[in-house]
Amino acid sequence: MSEFDIVGADAIRAGRATDAYFDRTERVLEASDRNPTVVAEVTADQFPDGDFELFAGLENAAELLAGLDVDVDAIPEGRLFDGGPVMRIEGPYLAFARFETSLLGFLSHASGIATAALDCRTAAPDSTVLSFGARHVHPAMTATVERSALVAGFDGFSHVAAGDVIGREASGTMPHALVICFGNGNQEAAWRAFADEVDADVPRIALCDTYSDEKDEVIRAARELGDDLDGVRLDTTGSRRGDFRHIVREVRWELDARGHEDVDVYVSGGLGPADLRSLRDVADGFGVGGYVSNADPVDFALDIVSVDGEPAAKRGKLSGRKQVYRTPEGGHHVGLADREGPADGEPLLAPLIRDGEIVAERTFDVDAAAERALADAERVGYGSKE
Repeated sequence: MSEFDIVGADAIRAGRATDAYFDRTERVLEASDRNPTVVAEVTADQFPDGDFELFAGLENAAELLAGLDVDVDAIPEGRLFDGGPVMRIEGPYLAFARFETSLLGFLSHASGIATAALDCRTAAPDSTVLSFGARHVHPAMTATVERSALVAGFDGFSHVAAGDVIGREASGTMPHALVICFGNGNQEAAWRAFADEVDADVPRIALCDTYSDEKDEVIRAARELGDDLDGVRLDTTGSRRGDFRHIVREVRWELDARGHEDVDVYVSGGLGPADLRSLRDVADGFGVGGYVSNADPVDFALDIVSVDGEPAAKRGKLSGRKQVYRTPEGGHHVGLADREGPADGEPLLAPLIRDGEIVAERTFDVDAAAERALADAERVGYGSKE
């Protein structure tokens, strides 16, 4: 029995992290001496419908498939897609059959999280946006959550161990628990202890809604910390929030009135894209939790579309080896790979693995992926209809 119910990397690499019917499929095909060379494609939808999603999870997928007797093409991480394949695998079917379950899991969950994060990023493009949702998922998922948020252009995240995995430092302010440990009426002591103790490069951001009115606690925090105060955070529970926009504006007013124009106002607590659009002109930054971490996975499937060089597909799927294109006007086009694409269309599927070796490691850089995501979002008008 695994500690903490974690399926480990060894099981994933060995192909044990699979559905039982792939074990049986292998057995049947081997007994029948059948192992055709196939083309299989990862898709969510067959045709474009205008509903773009953000592709993420490619680094894990590449590590899974590396070393197998396959060639793989994929769209770069951080590109948006709308129908057609995001990945194409070519090789003997039994070379990769049992890895389908893990492959789809890597891509589906990361892409769903990244898409939700892009909803928030485009809702407040000029604000600081941080991922605060790690507490809503199994700890084994946290690095995927935080990395996928970064792919969508988030400015940071909260989970320490996830930061260790992806090579980034976690950030955050203070919890209500810290203030409560100092007792009601002693908020100043909590804020001062935090300011005095944490490292110099940690912003002094006071949580100002634990016991009393947000405006009251903000004024007290400013009085206590003075020039040491970098920002205040409002994490007011929805049941006590009232007109949150009005509260934020009131807090901003009181800070400015006391000469603290340089103190930023951050908000968090059950926020989604609509909240960010409503508050982006009065708040400086946002902590987003469940909307991102609890996002529905993209419903990817892996389907055979060619067998021994001949088009083949099950009902409801499109046969034949395909290419997808970004058109000059920001559209998404799906076509057969051996046919001419749209005029001036940019082919998106590019070599990822050749003869089992990764040939496109540069596509895994998180910052480059975020740049692609934001540029592609602008190009296709992502979020402009909201």
